[in-house]
Amino acid sequence: MGTLVGHVAPGFGFLIIGLWHLYNHIRLYVRNSKSYISLPWFPTAKFKYLELILIMAGSIASISMELFIGPDRHQPFDPDGSIPSNHLHNFEHSSISMTFLVYAAFAIVLDRTGSKMQYGLTQLMASIAFAQQLFLFHLHSADHMGPEGQYHLLLQLVVLVSLVTTLMGIGLPKSFLVSFVRSTSIFFQGLWFIVMGFMLWTPSLMPKGCFMNDEDGHKVVRCSSDEALHRAKSLVNIEFSWFLVGVTIFAVSSYLILDKIYGEKIEYFSLGKEEEDHDIESNESDVEFQKKSVLGKARSLIQMGKAFSPIDMER
Repeated sequence: MGTLVGHVAPGFGFLIIGLWHLYNHIRLYVRNSKSYISLPWFPTAKFKYLELILIMAGSIASISMELFIGPDRHQPFDPDGSIPSNHLHNFEHSSISMTFLVYAAFAIVLDRTGSKMQYGLTQLMASIAFAQQLFLFHLHSADHMGPEGQYHLLLQLVVLVSLVTTLMGIGLPKSFLVSFVRSTSIFFQGLWFIVMGFMLWTPSLMPKGCFMNDEDGHKVVRCSSDEALHRAKSLVNIEFSWFLVGVTIFAVSSYLILDKIYGEKIEYFSLGKEEEDHDIESNESDVEFQKKSVLGKARSLIQMGKAFSPIDMER
């Protein structure tokens, strides 16, 4: 992960999965909000497990890149079998990918077996993957005291949102807002990964007074003074806040657009059915009113007949 490609590639994966979930959750909800139930993953028309297979493929590729691909990674262990210090961060990153690989694999197994606890266990596996991600980013062995550390600190906030909403989804499967926030946070994770890749490994995008320094076999962003470091961290905070606003606008706009696309037909059908029910009720009311009127007239005639006695009729 300690490269531009190492951040952009997994970031693109998170971004696509987040968009896929956001689209499907909104579409399900606007089509029938009363019977909405959240899904941990979504099948595709041609191949049911495409989403999960892509997660597994991406995780395997990430593990391979971290441990085996590269001039200094073809032997991730020292001759005595220990992990060298400059490869600790590679094992941490690969452990995150391994957890997502386990989640996707068990999601397929649980679906194939048709377990009664399929939904809850799949959500639990996803939450474990996010917990692993948060744990290893928080206790990262690499030096994240500079701008890179600020990027990772803010990333942890987004991962925490994904973790909390995934756990909440176990007990609240019918809550659209929980699924909406979870999907948006996964999308935000991917976007922030991509931003980190470009901002930390593109020399022209680095803040003033900061530079790329080669340490323990990987490049790290350093700043020449405390003032430059403080300015760099503040710029990262501002950048994160701008992206937060942008992601919020994007997510809510997506809901409004998809609600208009998928909700109009349902709303028209509902209105038509309501009008039909209203007409039926009106007709029934008219018939009932006529019945009451006829009965009322009949009763009046009977009472009038009783009013005339036989003597009066002889007269």
